[in-house]
Amino acid sequence: MTEQAIETVSLGKVYAGEVRALEEVSFRTGYGEVFAYLGRNGSGKTTTIRILTTLTAATTGTARVAGHDVARDPAAVRRAIGVTMQHAALDETMTGRELLGFLAALWELPRGAAAARIGEVVDRLGLGGVLDRRIATYSGGTRRRLDLAGALLHRPAVLFLDEPSTGLDPQSRRALWEQVRELRNQGSAIFLTTQYLEEAAQLADRIAVLHGGRLAAEDTPDGLRRGRGGLRLRVRVDRRPDNQGWITRPVISAGQAHQVLDGLVASGAAIAEFHLDEPTLEDAYLALTGTQSSTAPPAAMAAVPA
Repeated sequence: MTEQAIETVSLGKVYAGEVRALEEVSFRTGYGEVFAYLGRNGSGKTTTIRILTTLTAATTGTARVAGHDVARDPAAVRRAIGVTMQHAALDETMTGRELLGFLAALWELPRGAAAARIGEVVDRLGLGGVLDRRIATYSGGTRRRLDLAGALLHRPAVLFLDEPSTGLDPQSRRALWEQVRELRNQGSAIFLTTQYLEEAAQLADRIAVLHGGRLAAEDTPDGLRRGRGGLRLRVRVDRRPDNQGWITRPVISAGQAHQVLDGLVASGAAIAEFHLDEPTLEDAYLALTGTQSSTAPPAAMAAVPA
């Protein structure tokens, strides 16, 4: 295998000559790694996946997947990847077994090897009890697992998961997470898009945050959290019956948090509750994508030295 599973250099995409979906996006991800790609709707996540999976061409820049240039050798890229999109296109008239057999034939797996491989992925994903039922009878979570089974049949070096847990119940989501961890531990590269920050925090070795078609940050989950600074003091102040709620203030130490609280008490504020928290991945994400999660501090809180 090549050193990098995915590598993009100054990737850009312009639609209709004027809509810039991506601009100067560069990143690398290796094998045995989950790379989470986060961003608000319309930030360019789907466009990136479409380019990397050869479904659309980049306007500028280059991309390589599993060592192959996506523009010059798309067939080699397709042979090396597995893809599960947000909305799986499954033939509901088929059984799960028929669908997996059909996909194995498309991948030109020898009949004996195909049967053995189907058995492996079915056991791994817990599909044995439903394999001979029509897909029309499957729940959303079971459809997701069947779609993933199809993507894994040919043992892809790079797996693209586009919001794989959307619509899943908590139990199905946890089961999916276990499968993703197992694949990573076996050496696969996994490119994950998700709207669930908890999912990214649980699974990702590294996270890239896309905003307005540009890469706003790339780091480990802990690195992104640390990038938000030190501690955060959250205080609920009861001032009047019609003005209650949480306010926040970044602080560098517990001692400074004490100063803030003393200042509020001195100003006559009634403190109902307070917490001293470390920055979260959500804090980092909201800051990077232009949305603030906290309200502005009142005058007494703002007056305390930083």
